Amino acid sequence: MGFGCNAAGVIGARIISSPREKLIAILTNSFVPCNGRFPFLITIATIFIGSMFSGFTSSIISTLVVLAIVLLGIFMTLLISKLLSKTILKGLPSSFVLELPPYRKPQFGKVFIRSVLDRTIFVLGRAISVAAPTGLIIWLFSNIYIGDLSILTYVANFLDPFANLLGLDGYILTAFILGLPANEIVLPIILMSYMQKGVLVDLEDTFSIGQILIQNGWSMLTAINVMIFTLLHFPCATTLMTIKKETGSYKWSILAFVLPTLCGIILCMLTTFIWNTFQLVI
Repeated sequence: MGFGCNAAGVIGARIISSPREKLIAILTNSFVPCNGRFPFLITIATIFIGSMFSGFTSSIISTLVVLAIVLLGIFMTLLISKLLSKTILKGLPSSFVLELPPYRKPQFGKVFIRSVLDRTIFVLGRAISVAAPTGLIIWLFSNIYIGDLSILTYVANFLDPFANLLGLDGYILTAFILGLPANEIVLPIILMSYMQKGVLVDLEDTFSIGQILIQNGWSMLTAINVMIFTLLHFPCATTLMTIKKETGSYKWSILAFVLPTLCGIILCMLTTFIWNTFQLVI
């Protein structure tokens, strides 16, 4: 379920009877890309890797790159689950028994109401409660100027040295931070920052997007690290709030925030180091 929505995946962990294994499933759910991250991954793979080929081959290569990112997420899920089960969440593995109840004719009214109230409205309500104030913050950051620079630019310049260690830039890292309410707005924030617009930019033409990114210093290393960090960074605010609701503790929400982000930082630093070393050698 996490491939559709990480928040829904966290709720889906309710079926796990073991509290320990339920926590492991919740903490590692965001290691797989949700539906909000797939468009960004596909766009970057198409622009920077698929464009190196022509025709049908371009689509195949782009698909394989996105598949590789998904497989990396699954590998990290298994790895972190193993580490958690050996450290802070030690315990004996339990067996999974699913009892099938007697078949009964579905009652459409109850199914519809439970689906709408217990799941859809629950998730959307939490998303709106975070998206509204964050949207205001994004607007203020991009429209309030101190001297000749917006607050957004000051923040990006502050983060730039650390972002460079990850093979990124300050605007990219700022976009991920401001994109906490929803992963879908990370790319529009990046484009807004580069184009110095006061509102979010949503372009559907991948060629135009690619031109803007390349003109602002994106390289193959940038694209690779952006895809890695898109996969491995903190869950959206809705997922974090859902984790708090399901576990009853801020501690697990903080750990769910730190775990994938730390993995993303380490992998991006490693990728940047290997890339720069290779460039020096050749």
